[in-house]
Order: sequence, then structure tokens, then C-alpha cells
Amino acid sequence: MRLVIGNKNYSSWSMRPWVLMKHFGIPFEEVKLRFDFTPGSDFYRQLAAFTPVGKVPVLMDGDFAVWDTLAIAEYLADRCPEHAIWPRDPKTRARARSICAEMHAGFGALRSKCGMNIEAQLPEAGAQAMADAAVQRDVARIVAMWQDALRASGGPFLFGEFSAADAYYAPVVSRLKTYALPVPQDVADYMARVWASPGVAAWVQDALAEQDFLDFEEPYRASRA
Repeated sequence: MRLVIGNKNYSSWSMRPWVLMKHFGIPFEEVKLRFDFTPGSDFYRQLAAFTPVGKVPVLMDGDFAVWDTLAIAEYLADRCPEHAIWPRDPKTRARARSICAEMHAGFGALRSKCGMNIEAQLPEAGAQAMADAAVQRDVARIVAMWQDALRASGGPFLFGEFSAADAYYAPVVSRLKTYALPVPQDVADYMARVWASPGVAAWVQDALAEQDFLDFEEPYRASRA
């Protein structure tokens, strides 16, 4: 299998299936395309060979393409049933899928105000973002969701063992860290466990080594220079 991704420092959607596959030891070849959203760019020309939608990530299994992160997680769960990509218990699995779908469709304010930027430390921008009531609501919902899941499972991850749900929220952990957004201690402890998990740690290491700064992804970089 091949996984087509964007820049690791910025591509939150690419991070999810990459971390999932890495964590469970599912073999794949990485195909990284440098972000360039200019119409007709090399990014779009290369991506057109894999998907008609013009977005990463894309999972290629031979010549069969799966795009969209939830679809990729489901495909991997079917393709690799020996791995507990989703929790084995049906109700727990449904809850894990529910919170992933919530991430997929929601938290627009947080995603807009606090773009993923793993190498950066932006506490001032985070303080500005938290002045927005919509961002406050997004963070409060994420905190409550994580606390509820951890209480029900007993941890160490959302549904006990690491699953697609933790991979799905790994980019949110990155955002909360980069922008120093306030969270209670139990949530901070969960974030530390996610950050130290093998797949996430490997992605972060690669992201920090990338040093490929894109101006359109770095609205705060000039102020840090």
C-alpha cells in the first residue's frame, strides 16, 4: 500500500492515517507531495494521478484509491482485522466512530484560528484565539469528550488501547500544544501519552526535520523572526 500525504508540519488530515498505520505496523510506502495550492501547480498535477478530489491523504492499495480519512480508517480495519483499529466492543466502537465523525465535520473555529504547525510555539496567537467564543466552545467540547471517554475506559487512551480515535485526534493534540491552549491536568496527561505514542512520535520527528516553511501556512512566522 502507498499513502499519499502533504507536508508533515502542516497536514493534519495526512497525519491521521499515517499515524494509524505506523502505530499498528501496517506496511506502506509514503508518497509526500509538497503543498502548493496554486491552480495548476505540481501538487495538483501529481495528486490527479491518485484521486479526482485534489486533496490528501489518499491510500493506494495497488491501483485502488481510498480518499477521506474516515474511509481510509474503515478500509484499513477491514483489510487488517488482526489489528484493533476500532475498539472490539460494538457500543464502544460506535462511540469511537461518533467522536471521529464529530471531528470530521466540526470544530471549524479551532481549525481556522489554530492551524496545525508542529514546529511552532505560538502562545500569543493561542491567547488571541481563545478570545473567540466559538474557539472556547470547541476547546470545551474536546476537553469534555476526552474526559468522558477516559473515565469510561480507564485509559490510557480514549477507549483503552490506542485506536483510530486517538490517531484522529492527534492533530488536535498538536494544535493545543502549539498554541498553549488551556486544558485541565487529566487532559494534559492524555496529550502527553498521545505525543509519546510510537506513530505520533515518528510523525513529529519527521515534521521537525522537514524545515520546509510555506508562507501561506505561516501567518505568524514574520512576528517570530
